[in-house]
Amino acid sequence: MPIFRSSLTGMDATRIINRLELADVRPSAQRVAIASYVLATEDHPSADQVWHAVKQDFPMVSRATVYNTLELFVEKGLLRELVLAEGRIVYDPKVEPHHHFVDDDTGRIQDIPWTALRVGRIDELTEFDVREYQVVVRGTRKGTRRRG
Repeated sequence: MPIFRSSLTGMDATRIINRLELADVRPSAQRVAIASYVLATEDHPSADQVWHAVKQDFPMVSRATVYNTLELFVEKGLLRELVLAEGRIVYDPKVEPHHHFVDDDTGRIQDIPWTALRVGRIDELTEFDVREYQVVVRGTRKGTRRRG
């Protein structure tokens, strides 16, 4: 029985295992199954969305294992944990700097390239030790109708 379906991921098991090992993460079957989804997705899933996706092909994976694994992946730099809406934590496999657009109608989160926006004068915030920053843009896609 395969650990994950190819429909879940664009990454094969060897690449996933190598990526986990490079991040100093022991590649257990559960971690490989979780990584096969969350490291390859274009979405920004919540922990529960990851759990539901992974348990389709790995039914014995527990919610706690998914939450703990996501926390480990964040700690090891494989994922970014984002709070883009109050009380909603999502995970982003793109760890390089970029911004986000949140669609008011659908809640969908899209990446915006780092170079698409210019944020100035960060260095003038002398009273803060800025570790990182990102811009979250909210609105609707042009040409779509707002729900009424």
